[in-house]
Amino acid sequence: MADTQYILPNDIGVSSLDCREAFRLLLPTERLYAHHLSRAAWYGGLAVLLQTSPEAPYIYALLSRLFRAQDPDQLRQHALAEGLTEEEYQAFLVYTAGVYSNMGNYKSFGDTKFVPNLPKEKLERVILGSKAAEQHPEEVRGLWQTCGELMFSLESRLRHLGLGKEGITTYFSGNCTMEDAKLAQDFLDSQNLSAYNTRLFKEVGQDGKPCYEVRLASVLSTEPILDSEMNSKLKSYEFQGSNFRVTRGDYAPILQKVVEHLEKAKAYAATSHQEQMLAQYIESFTHGSIEAHKKGSRFWIQDKGPIVESYIGFIESYRDPFGSRGEFEGFVAMVNKAMSAKFEWLVASAEQLLKELPWPPAFEKDKFLTPDFTSLDVLTFAGSGIPAGINIPNYDDLRQTEGFKNVSLGNVLAVAYATQREKLTFLEEEDKDLYIRWKGPSFDVQVGLHELLGHGSGKLFVQDEKGAFNFDQETVINPETGEQIQSWYRSGETWDSKFSTIASSYEECRAESVGLYLCLNPQVLGIFGFEGADAEDVVYVNWLNMVRAGLLALEFYTPEASSWRQVLKSTGDVAGGRALYEGYAAVTDAPPECFLSLRDTVLLRKEARKLIVQPNTRLKGSEVQLLEYEASAAGLIRSFSERFPEDGPELEEILTQLATADARFWKCPSETPSGQA
Repeated sequence: MADTQYILPNDIGVSSLDCREAFRLLLPTERLYAHHLSRAAWYGGLAVLLQTSPEAPYIYALLSRLFRAQDPDQLRQHALAEGLTEEEYQAFLVYTAGVYSNMGNYKSFGDTKFVPNLPKEKLERVILGSKAAEQHPEEVRGLWQTCGELMFSLESRLRHLGLGKEGITTYFSGNCTMEDAKLAQDFLDSQNLSAYNTRLFKEVGQDGKPCYEVRLASVLSTEPILDSEMNSKLKSYEFQGSNFRVTRGDYAPILQKVVEHLEKAKAYAATSHQEQMLAQYIESFTHGSIEAHKKGSRFWIQDKGPIVESYIGFIESYRDPFGSRGEFEGFVAMVNKAMSAKFEWLVASAEQLLKELPWPPAFEKDKFLTPDFTSLDVLTFAGSGIPAGINIPNYDDLRQTEGFKNVSLGNVLAVAYATQREKLTFLEEEDKDLYIRWKGPSFDVQVGLHELLGHGSGKLFVQDEKGAFNFDQETVINPETGEQIQSWYRSGETWDSKFSTIASSYEECRAESVGLYLCLNPQVLGIFGFEGADAEDVVYVNWLNMVRAGLLALEFYTPEASSWRQVLKSTGDVAGGRALYEGYAAVTDAPPECFLSLRDTVLLRKEARKLIVQPNTRLKGSEVQLLEYEASAAGLIRSFSERFPEDGPELEEILTQLATADARFWKCPSETPSGQA
């Protein structure tokens, strides 16, 4: 059987998101708004399959066909008759639930591949003897032939997401290296194009020169549209001895369905800000314009305190090995008023608390842009995983001048981070009860500080296209060197583009550090209702949780590549920033910590990240119904089997066609294509 690092255990935790009460309190028009936004998010989330691995779309299509023809209980009878044990069938259910939860066959947290924990030949018998195979024998056999080997393969390069020899990614063609990624970023910067909604495909021309296709995500392909700001960008370029061609149309049929439901949601928008926001998102997804998405994000920031909150687009760059391309993500949620009131008090205290941070005032924004900060109960979160909190948009220019929003996902916190005592590792016995009692409350405090004052603090020093600076070069002193500022961001440069591979994890570490630092502040603890001994326990458990999390994170370190798979901003000092980052991120066997040896212990005792079952919404006449599912692998599978009742087979066909159209980019020159679906 496979190394336990690459399987999901049969006893993996599964929890259901509870949003019933928050949904019940919505007005009929708010429910319709939430429903159509949810549909848009779920459709868009399918693009993540195409952003993960070459085989992920085929695996998804195969599993969806199986469980649409037979639900988990019906397929179980067939599997047992084919000779599977109960444990092996449960392993298959867990694998399927994992693919659906991560939108692919790589873990969203840690970027490690996971494979079915049962013999390949047994799974093949189940699949080829299933009702789905009876109904569509050629299609099911073709899907299995295309993805079966890759589903189980743990060839070294396929074990992790990465670029070149370091792993597999579909953000780049298989022949791209980190040097190609850097060249492409320089090209994008030169054309003032964002990488967020792009993928990069490299081919070698007849003259031996590399030719790069920068493909934008959009409904439209190459046909010109009057007055579109994207038209002038869609052409060929010569750049530093290489040919670049900017095209669009990536994920087109998927984004078409996203746009259709955003149009329907517009009819139920509660404010003009929401209408204008959705209009710009539609423009963005139709034409491939990040500028339009930025405009939509401006309206989103201005839409203060909505009952139904949402955001959608190519957002987080964690899984791009270069750190610039955004994974599709969409969420819809309802406000939790009680917890939101505490966050409002924290926002009101933010300007005062920012002064407590250990850097000079010149390193903060000239004016703190008071954000929305709400606690939400999630109805839908489509993508590769569900976070505990969000601070968005990620566009640096907007964050510096327009502001941002913070959200804490309350019903996610309630289930995803609950811990059973018997599964608590690496803690003293006397700390375990304290940890269980205070982990939730301390995490509320940490998430609040992390999102609002971690991600929300700090200023980027920028020189604009006219040469003007947003800081005083004469008077601002670097506290690390005692000298004037020597480096800054030029026009068009961003945190992600400059710090690339370490940008996301670096920023998360910065936000966590702010949370740890400010959780010691009595004023902060008082806002959340903690005083005296309780406040001391919250602080202790918050620090204890962070130390334990650091130890558990050794699971995500790859000794072979000396790299982490996931995990000095203002000045844009990349060299100094990397040196600091790499110093703290080094994993060696140097005493007294001996982290490399500790990693073996962590792997032996690791607990798999929980799977979360989400509800569906269903439109019946003019009424929106909430469909909930049991907290089990089978329940999660049922939720996906019922997610696309009108067009499930069509979507699977779309996904496999899109994957097949680009399959050559991940084939070795000597490799012949497998059977295609």
